[in-house]
Amino acid sequence: MALDPQLLEILACPDTHHAPLDYDAPAQTLTCTECGRVFEVRDDVPVLLLDEARPGPAERS
Repeated sequence: MALDPQLLEILACPDTHHAPLDYDAPAQTLTCTECGRVFEVRDDVPVLLLDEARPGPAERS
């Protein structure tokens, strides 16, 4: 089951910039269009916790 398109329209990065997220259905991830953080989708539920996100390219050292 994929995420509802209406839900995808309103989801945003939980960081202060609240940028839109790109959905990768095969990978089951949401990627922030601004900071690049990658959020997992588990059991069709987006996990939008900053502490659980993988860092984006700008955050990697």
